[in-house]
Amino acid sequence: MNSKEKENHKLEFKKNLDRFTEELEKYVSTEEGDWSVKGFIDIYKNIYTISSDTKIVSKILEIHIFPQILKFSEKIGYKVILTEHQNYYPDLTFVKKGKEEVKFAVDLKTTYRKKSGVSSFTLGSHGSYFKERDKKKNIQFPYSQYSGHFCLGVIYTRTDMSDDASETEIFQVQELQEDYDTPNTKVGEREVTTVKNLKSITSVIKDFEFFAAEKWKIASDKQGSGNTANIGATLSIDDLRNENGTFSQLSEEWFDEYWINYGSATMVKDGKPTKIKTLRDFLEFKGRTDLWNKIVTRTSRSTKK
Repeated sequence: MNSKEKENHKLEFKKNLDRFTEELEKYVSTEEGDWSVKGFIDIYKNIYTISSDTKIVSKILEIHIFPQILKFSEKIGYKVILTEHQNYYPDLTFVKKGKEEVKFAVDLKTTYRKKSGVSSFTLGSHGSYFKERDKKKNIQFPYSQYSGHFCLGVIYTRTDMSDDASETEIFQVQELQEDYDTPNTKVGEREVTTVKNLKSITSVIKDFEFFAAEKWKIASDKQGSGNTANIGATLSIDDLRNENGTFSQLSEEWFDEYWINYGSATMVKDGKPTKIKTLRDFLEFKGRTDLWNKIVTRTSRSTKK
Protein backbone atom coordinates (compact mmCIF):
# COMPACT_ATOMS: atom_id res chain seq x y z
CA MET A 1 0.00 0.00 0.00
CA ASN A 2 1.54 3.30 -1.09
CA SER A 3 1.40 6.55 0.90
CA LYS A 4 -1.43 8.01 -1.21
CA GLU A 5 -3.63 4.94 -0.67
CA LYS A 6 -2.83 5.04 3.04
CA GLU A 7 -3.81 8.71 3.27
CA ASN A 8 -7.07 8.12 1.36
CA HIS A 9 -8.05 5.29 3.72
CA LYS A 10 -7.23 7.51 6.70
CA LEU A 11 -9.32 10.43 5.41
CA GLU A 12 -12.27 8.12 4.76
CA PHE A 13 -11.98 6.52 8.21
CA LYS A 14 -11.80 9.93 9.92
CA LYS A 15 -14.87 11.15 8.04
CA ASN A 16 -16.83 8.09 9.17
CA LEU A 17 -15.57 8.46 12.75
CA ASP A 18 -16.71 12.11 12.80
CA ARG A 19 -20.21 11.09 11.71
CA PHE A 20 -20.29 8.38 14.35
CA THR A 21 -19.46 10.84 17.16
CA GLU A 22 -22.47 12.94 16.16
CA GLU A 23 -24.77 9.97 16.82
CA LEU A 24 -23.33 8.95 20.19
CA GLU A 25 -24.58 11.94 22.21
CA LYS A 26 -28.23 10.97 21.60
CA TYR A 27 -27.48 7.35 22.40
CA VAL A 28 -26.06 7.98 25.89
CA SER A 29 -28.26 10.93 26.93
CA THR A 30 -31.81 11.58 28.04
CA GLU A 31 -33.79 14.42 26.43
CA GLU A 32 -32.57 16.66 29.26
CA GLY A 33 -28.92 15.87 28.48
CA ASP A 34 -28.38 13.61 31.53
CA TRP A 35 -26.57 10.27 31.28
CA SER A 36 -29.12 7.53 30.62
CA VAL A 37 -27.18 5.13 32.86
CA LYS A 38 -28.47 5.44 36.42
CA GLY A 39 -26.59 2.73 38.28
CA PHE A 40 -26.20 -1.00 38.83
CA ILE A 41 -29.10 -3.38 39.42
CA ASP A 42 -29.14 -6.60 41.47
CA ILE A 43 -31.52 -9.57 41.23
CA TYR A 44 -33.77 -7.98 43.88
CA LYS A 45 -34.14 -4.91 41.62
CA ASN A 46 -32.20 -2.60 43.89
CA ILE A 47 -30.59 0.20 41.90
CA TYR A 48 -27.14 1.23 43.20
CA THR A 49 -26.20 4.68 41.95
CA ILE A 50 -22.73 5.39 40.58
CA SER A 51 -20.23 7.75 42.19
CA SER A 52 -18.55 10.34 39.97
CA ASP A 53 -15.16 8.60 40.35
CA THR A 54 -13.51 9.08 36.96
CA LYS A 55 -12.28 5.48 36.64
CA ILE A 56 -15.76 4.07 37.29
CA VAL A 57 -17.45 6.54 34.93
CA SER A 58 -14.88 5.89 32.21
CA LYS A 59 -15.23 2.10 32.31
CA ILE A 60 -19.05 2.16 32.34
CA LEU A 61 -19.11 4.65 29.46
CA GLU A 62 -16.88 2.33 27.44
CA ILE A 63 -19.24 -0.59 28.10
CA HIS A 64 -22.26 1.59 27.31
CA ILE A 65 -21.08 2.66 23.84
CA PHE A 66 -19.36 -0.59 22.83
CA PRO A 67 -22.45 -2.12 21.09
CA GLN A 68 -22.66 1.06 18.99
CA ILE A 69 -18.98 0.76 18.09
CA LEU A 70 -19.59 -2.77 16.78
CA LYS A 71 -22.55 -1.56 14.68
CA PHE A 72 -20.44 1.30 13.36
CA SER A 73 -17.57 -1.01 12.34
CA GLU A 74 -19.93 -3.31 10.48
CA LYS A 75 -21.52 -0.38 8.69
CA ILE A 76 -18.20 0.94 7.32
CA GLY A 77 -16.78 -2.49 6.47
CA TYR A 78 -14.34 -3.03 9.33
CA LYS A 79 -13.97 -5.58 12.09
CA VAL A 80 -12.96 -4.63 15.64
CA ILE A 81 -10.18 -6.40 17.54
CA LEU A 82 -9.91 -5.81 21.27
CA THR A 83 -6.55 -5.82 23.03
CA GLU A 84 -5.45 -9.19 24.38
CA HIS A 85 -4.27 -7.65 27.67
CA GLN A 86 -5.64 -4.83 29.80
CA ASN A 87 -2.68 -2.45 29.47
CA TYR A 88 -2.04 -3.00 25.77
CA TYR A 89 -2.44 -0.30 23.12
CA PRO A 90 -4.86 0.52 21.56
CA ASP A 91 -8.30 -0.02 23.11
CA LEU A 92 -9.71 -0.89 19.68
CA THR A 93 -8.10 -1.98 16.42
CA PHE A 94 -10.22 -1.47 13.30
CA VAL A 95 -9.23 -3.79 10.45
CA LYS A 96 -10.70 -3.30 6.98
CA LYS A 97 -12.49 -6.40 5.69
CA GLY A 98 -10.89 -7.78 2.53
CA LYS A 99 -7.87 -5.49 2.94
CA GLU A 100 -6.39 -6.37 6.31
CA GLU A 101 -3.24 -4.33 5.86
CA VAL A 102 -5.47 -1.29 6.52
CA LYS A 103 -5.60 -0.93 10.30
CA PHE A 104 -6.52 1.95 12.57
CA ALA A 105 -5.80 2.33 16.27
CA VAL A 106 -8.59 3.94 18.30
CA ASP A 107 -8.26 4.77 21.99
CA LEU A 108 -11.34 5.68 24.04
CA LYS A 109 -10.62 8.69 26.25
CA THR A 110 -12.98 10.34 28.73
CA THR A 111 -12.55 13.54 30.70
CA TYR A 112 -14.69 16.09 32.52
CA ARG A 113 -15.03 19.84 32.15
CA LYS A 114 -13.25 22.26 34.44
CA LYS A 115 -13.42 26.05 34.48
CA SER A 116 -10.26 26.33 32.40
CA GLY A 117 -10.95 23.43 29.99
CA VAL A 118 -10.84 19.72 30.80
CA SER A 119 -9.21 17.49 33.40
CA SER A 120 -6.08 15.51 32.56
CA PHE A 121 -6.09 13.87 29.14
CA THR A 122 -3.45 11.37 27.99
CA LEU A 123 -2.79 9.82 24.59
CA GLY A 124 -0.93 6.61 25.29
CA SER A 125 2.68 5.74 25.97
CA HIS A 126 5.80 7.11 24.30
CA GLY A 127 7.70 4.08 25.61
CA SER A 128 8.60 0.71 24.13
CA TYR A 129 6.02 0.16 21.36
CA PHE A 130 6.17 3.84 20.33
CA LYS A 131 9.95 3.74 19.95
CA GLU A 132 10.36 0.20 18.60
CA ARG A 133 7.73 0.35 15.92
CA ASP A 134 8.33 -3.05 14.41
CA LYS A 135 7.94 -4.85 17.75
CA LYS A 136 4.80 -6.17 19.45
CA LYS A 137 5.52 -5.32 23.07
CA ASN A 138 2.40 -4.00 24.89
CA ILE A 139 0.59 -3.37 21.60
CA GLN A 140 -1.92 -5.41 19.57
CA PHE A 141 0.01 -5.01 16.29
CA PRO A 142 3.36 -3.28 15.73
CA TYR A 143 2.91 0.51 15.75
CA SER A 144 4.14 0.86 12.16
CA GLN A 145 1.38 -1.44 10.86
CA TYR A 146 -1.34 1.06 11.73
CA SER A 147 -2.44 3.47 9.00
CA GLY A 148 -3.49 6.01 11.62
CA HIS A 149 -3.84 6.56 15.36
CA PHE A 150 -7.06 8.13 16.61
CA CYS A 151 -8.67 9.22 19.84
CA LEU A 152 -12.42 8.83 20.34
CA GLY A 153 -12.94 11.38 23.07
CA VAL A 154 -15.81 11.96 25.49
CA ILE A 155 -16.16 15.22 27.43
CA TYR A 156 -18.83 15.51 30.13
CA THR A 157 -19.90 17.59 33.10
CA ARG A 158 -19.96 16.07 36.58
CA THR A 159 -23.24 16.54 38.43
CA ASP A 160 -21.64 15.74 41.78
CA MET A 161 -18.01 16.77 42.18
CA SER A 162 -17.39 14.22 44.95
CA ASP A 163 -15.32 11.08 44.28
CA ASP A 164 -16.52 9.55 47.53
CA ALA A 165 -18.02 6.12 46.85
CA SER A 166 -19.98 6.42 50.11
CA GLU A 167 -22.25 8.84 48.25
CA THR A 168 -23.83 5.83 46.54
CA GLU A 169 -27.59 5.65 47.08
CA ILE A 170 -29.82 2.59 46.82
CA PHE A 171 -33.29 2.64 45.29
CA GLN A 172 -36.05 0.18 44.57
CA VAL A 173 -37.93 1.30 41.50
CA GLN A 174 -41.68 0.85 41.68
CA GLU A 175 -42.06 0.12 37.98
CA LEU A 176 -39.74 -2.89 38.40
CA GLN A 177 -41.35 -4.36 41.51
CA GLU A 178 -44.27 -6.26 40.00
CA ASP A 179 -42.51 -9.64 40.05
CA TYR A 180 -40.79 -9.28 43.41
CA ASP A 181 -42.17 -8.85 46.87
CA THR A 182 -38.97 -7.22 48.19
CA PRO A 183 -39.18 -5.31 51.47
CA ASN A 184 -37.83 -1.76 51.68
CA THR A 185 -34.96 -2.55 54.06
CA LYS A 186 -31.51 -1.24 54.93
CA VAL A 187 -28.42 -2.36 53.05
CA GLY A 188 -25.61 -1.97 55.58
CA GLU A 189 -26.07 1.47 57.05
CA ARG A 190 -27.93 2.80 54.02
CA GLU A 191 -31.66 3.11 53.56
CA VAL A 192 -33.24 1.62 50.45
CA THR A 193 -35.47 4.34 49.01
CA THR A 194 -38.40 3.66 46.72
CA VAL A 195 -38.82 5.88 43.66
CA LYS A 196 -41.56 6.00 41.03
CA ASN A 197 -39.38 5.62 37.96
CA LEU A 198 -35.80 5.37 36.80
CA LYS A 199 -35.70 8.88 35.30
CA SER A 200 -36.09 10.44 38.73
CA ILE A 201 -32.69 9.09 39.84
CA THR A 202 -30.06 11.80 39.41
CA SER A 203 -27.37 11.00 36.82
CA VAL A 204 -23.79 11.58 38.00
CA ILE A 205 -22.72 13.10 34.66
CA LYS A 206 -24.41 15.08 31.89
CA ASP A 207 -23.91 17.29 28.81
CA PHE A 208 -21.83 14.94 26.67
CA GLU A 209 -19.64 15.98 23.80
CA PHE A 210 -17.97 13.37 21.60
CA PHE A 211 -15.12 14.07 19.20
CA ALA A 212 -12.67 12.18 17.01
CA ALA A 213 -9.10 13.34 16.47
CA GLU A 214 -5.79 12.08 15.19
CA LYS A 215 -3.58 11.60 18.21
CA TRP A 216 -0.68 13.72 16.99
CA LYS A 217 -2.94 16.66 16.17
CA ILE A 218 -4.18 17.11 19.75
CA ALA A 219 -0.91 16.25 21.52
CA SER A 220 1.07 18.66 23.68
CA ASP A 221 4.83 18.52 24.25
CA LYS A 222 4.35 17.64 27.94
CA GLN A 223 3.80 14.28 29.62
CA GLY A 224 0.22 13.64 30.60
CA SER A 225 0.54 12.18 34.08
CA GLY A 226 3.27 12.30 36.70
CA ASN A 227 6.26 10.07 36.10
CA THR A 228 4.56 7.68 33.69
CA ALA A 229 5.57 7.74 30.04
CA ASN A 230 2.27 9.08 28.75
CA ILE A 231 1.88 11.69 26.03
CA GLY A 232 -0.19 14.63 27.24
CA ALA A 233 -2.93 16.28 25.19
CA THR A 234 -4.07 19.87 24.96
CA LEU A 235 -6.55 20.65 27.76
CA SER A 236 -8.50 23.23 25.76
CA ILE A 237 -11.94 22.00 24.66
CA ASP A 238 -11.83 24.12 21.50
CA ASP A 239 -8.43 22.72 20.58
CA LEU A 240 -9.58 19.14 21.14
CA ARG A 241 -12.59 19.78 18.90
CA ASN A 242 -10.50 21.41 16.18
CA GLU A 243 -7.43 19.14 16.38
CA ASN A 244 -5.32 22.17 17.30
CA GLY A 245 -2.60 20.75 19.56
CA THR A 246 1.03 21.80 19.92
CA PHE A 247 2.20 19.89 16.80
CA SER A 248 -0.82 20.58 14.60
CA GLN A 249 0.93 23.22 12.45
CA LEU A 250 4.05 21.06 12.09
CA SER A 251 3.58 17.40 11.12
CA GLU A 252 3.13 13.89 12.44
CA GLU A 253 6.83 13.28 11.67
CA TRP A 254 7.88 16.02 14.10
CA PHE A 255 5.46 14.63 16.70
CA ASP A 256 6.94 11.13 16.30
CA GLU A 257 10.56 12.23 16.43
CA TYR A 258 10.03 14.51 19.43
CA TRP A 259 8.27 11.89 21.56
CA ILE A 260 10.66 9.10 20.55
CA ASN A 261 13.50 11.27 21.88
CA TYR A 262 11.64 12.86 24.80
CA GLY A 263 13.80 12.97 27.93
CA SER A 264 16.67 11.04 26.31
CA ALA A 265 18.08 13.52 23.77
CA THR A 266 20.39 16.02 25.49
CA MET A 267 21.48 19.52 24.50
CA VAL A 268 23.88 22.01 26.08
CA LYS A 269 21.90 24.93 27.48
CA ASP A 270 23.47 27.77 29.47
CA GLY A 271 26.66 25.72 29.54
CA LYS A 272 24.97 22.68 31.10
CA PRO A 273 23.78 19.38 29.58
CA THR A 274 19.97 19.44 29.61
CA LYS A 275 17.52 16.67 28.69
CA ILE A 276 15.11 17.89 26.04
CA LYS A 277 11.53 18.14 27.32
CA THR A 278 10.08 20.99 25.27
CA LEU A 279 9.35 21.20 21.56
CA ARG A 280 11.08 24.58 21.36
CA ASP A 281 14.32 23.07 22.69
CA PHE A 282 13.98 20.09 20.37
CA LEU A 283 13.64 22.28 17.27
CA GLU A 284 16.68 24.27 18.43
CA PHE A 285 18.58 21.01 18.92
CA LYS A 286 17.65 20.01 15.35
CA GLY A 287 18.76 23.38 13.97
CA ARG A 288 15.20 24.34 13.00
CA THR A 289 14.51 27.48 14.99
CA ASP A 290 12.76 28.71 11.81
CA LEU A 291 9.85 26.44 12.84
CA TRP A 292 9.34 28.01 16.27
CA ASN A 293 6.47 30.10 14.91
CA LYS A 294 4.61 26.88 14.02
CA ILE A 295 4.48 25.65 17.60
CA VAL A 296 0.86 26.07 18.74
CA THR A 297 0.79 27.67 22.17
CA ARG A 298 -1.92 29.43 24.18
CA THR A 299 -0.55 32.74 22.90
CA SER A 300 -0.71 31.67 19.25
CA ARG A 301 -4.24 30.34 19.78
CA SER A 302 -5.49 33.61 21.20
CA THR A 303 -3.79 35.49 18.33
CA LYS A 304 -5.72 33.41 15.77
CA LYS A 305 -9.10 34.25 17.30
